[in-house]
Formats: sequence, C-alpha cells, structure tokens
Amino acid sequence: MNTVRRLIVIVLFEGVDLLDVTGPPEVFSLARRETEEAAGYEVLLAAETVDPVTTAAGVRVLPDVTFAGLSGRRVDTLIVPGAVEVDDRRRVHAIVDAAVVERVGQLAAQARRVASVCVGAHVLAAAGLLDGKRATTHWSTARQLADDHPEVEVDADPIFIREGDVWTGAGISSCLDLSLALVADDLGEAVALRVARQLVMYLKRPGGQSQFSVPLEQVSTTRRVEELRHHILRHIAEPLTVADLAARLHVSDRQLTRIFKTELGTTPHAYVESARVEVARHRLESTDATLERVATACGFGTVDTLVRAFRRRLDTTPTEYRRRFRTAAAPDTAPVSPSGRGAPLVPGG
Repeated sequence: MNTVRRLIVIVLFEGVDLLDVTGPPEVFSLARRETEEAAGYEVLLAAETVDPVTTAAGVRVLPDVTFAGLSGRRVDTLIVPGAVEVDDRRRVHAIVDAAVVERVGQLAAQARRVASVCVGAHVLAAAGLLDGKRATTHWSTARQLADDHPEVEVDADPIFIREGDVWTGAGISSCLDLSLALVADDLGEAVALRVARQLVMYLKRPGGQSQFSVPLEQVSTTRRVEELRHHILRHIAEPLTVADLAARLHVSDRQLTRIFKTELGTTPHAYVESARVEVARHRLESTDATLERVATACGFGTVDTLVRAFRRRLDTTPTEYRRRFRTAAAPDTAPVSPSGRGAPLVPGG
C-alpha cells in the first residue's frame, strides 16, 4: 500500500484572501477520503511566525509552521494565495509584499511544483517564477500583471494554466478547480471527479474554460460604444460585420477597430465572437437545442464555425461543454441578460 505523503505548503501573510487559503485544503482532505492510499496529502499553513494571520475577510488563521521551520524539507506543492486592495475609485490592485516574494522564491526551490491562486500570480511573477511562461490570474488584475511583468504572457481567460511544474489559477473560487486539477495529476481523473461530487461542484471544469467572458464585462467610457455592445447582443444572430458596426457608429472600419482596442481592449471581430460564444454557452447549459440550432441562433452559421470558436475560446467542444455543464432539460429558449452573460456557471471568481 502506498504510504507516500505529499506535503502541501500554503503561504500565509496578512490580508490574504480567505478562500484562497481554505479552499485547497478542503479538496486535498476529500482526496484523502476518496482514495485507498494510506497517507495521501499533508497540508501545512506557513507564515513568518506562528502568530495568527488576519485575512482580508477579518477571519484569523493560525499557521502550522514558520517559513524557517520548513528549511531543508522537501515540499511537494507550494501554493501561493493572493491579496488585493481597492482604491477610492473601486479599482482592484494586487498587493505584492517584498518579504513574501523572497520567502516564496526560497520555498519554490524546495518544491516539486508551485501553484498560485487568484492574484497570487503576482507574487510568483515578482519572484521570477513566471518569466517566459503563460499565466493567468483574476481577470480584474490581469492588466496590472501584464504591465508590471512584460516577460510573462498573461492570459486572463482560463480557469487555470499549467506550464511545466508551475500552475496559475484564476479568481477566488477557481482555487477549487486548480486543486482538483492537481489531484487529478497526482491520483487520476476518477479520484478528482469523486472529490468534485463531494464538493457539490457540477463536474470538474476543464482548465480552458473561461473565468467568464471578460470582454463582455468591461464597461466602455462612451455611451455610443455601450449602445453598440447592446446592439450586438440584441442582434447576435445577424452577420455583425465590421462594416455594419462601423456604419452604425458612423465611423470608418479602421476607426472602429481603434475604438474597440481603446475602449474594450479587443477587436470588433473578437468581441462579437466572445458575445456569440457566451450566448451559445447559455443555450448549451439550459436548452435541448441541437448544435445546428445553437449555431444559427448565435450567428455562427454552421456547426463547424461554432466548434472552432469553442475550441479557440474555451479549449473544449460544444458537445463536451454541454455534457459537463448541462442543467435540467429546458425548452429551446435561452434569454440573455443585458450584460450578455446569461445565467452564470459556478463562478470562476
């Protein structure tokens, strides 16, 4: 019988996000219960001292061990959570403490793999652990990560990304998805799926699934672009070419592209595709519509185009997406909220 204990170390510091810290241990604890292995995981919370750490939620957490106390110990997985601050304009910024960065760099050298949760990616980046790698973080701080660390290829869309022995996770509750992926990597998909059921997660989400459609959530600073966004959602089944959209704003095609880049950080074509994928997701989750009807209703025209868009945006197929996230059978109707998101999934933060 396997008696290997995998030591999971979670970094603690003042102001850390509570769920980032408590979510992963729940997954690893359930993995111990769902496997026949005699030992499984050992989870330790590590901080500079063993004094209680006050999280962003105001809940105090007691560390198991100091950073110094881990010196020389082999760590299987180092998990680095994050912390944020919100300015007077309600803008979110990741907090990066130099002392924490230094400790993470030291512990990473002792670890088989390293994983960040949410804005913990900023700490990994500051420690140089993401240089030349593709990484994700919470969508609200993705631009900050890209600006602060141009050597990192930031992708704000996936729930988690694996680059060799370095994993990065998206926002808040997706710490469960990341932890499930680590369990699957260690113990296999079957164990991870049993854990997902115990957590009452619908099913383990694929890493490529979007946190949610970030371009649809971004708010422009001009009324005419906001009106155009709503026009796109109201006419999602129509062609919606760049020329059509430009004419609606009374600008040239080139000027429209510049406006979208400035206001929404994307191109008109990419934005329309994101909107169509979002509407298609909702239909796949909540209706029995065939792929042909979904493709037509969402403006893709053909199933092949729908499939290509899903692979590009979510790294999965419409059929696989429906299998994983289908709710109870429903009529072939799928109203979309004004924001374009429809009914959300288990939120990715």
